[in-house]
Amino acid sequence: MNLQEYYQYYLTLHQDKWNRRLHFIGQFATICFVSFCIYAEVYFLLLLAPFVVYPFAWSGHYFFEKNKPAAFSRPIYAKISDWMMLRDFILRRLK
Repeated sequence: MNLQEYYQYYLTLHQDKWNRRLHFIGQFATICFVSFCIYAEVYFLLLLAPFVVYPFAWSGHYFFEKNKPAAFSRPIYAKISDWMMLRDFILRRLK
């Protein structure tokens, strides 16, 4: 399965609007976290950046979507797809 095919599958796991919103908040928190680490010059904390989104995203899956997060099966594709979904959300390609 290539990335585009996986992204289409990924979107089927993220149909609930509150789940998508929590993912958006998590991605925004990640951007803030990375910005803070760079500003404060605590670069070693950047290693934690990929994990900032998970409490938000997994809450969306558990409470709203009622499914298993995609990160459990293909973590790299899931992380890339998370950013692709954020892009599509900002560009209003998603509701």
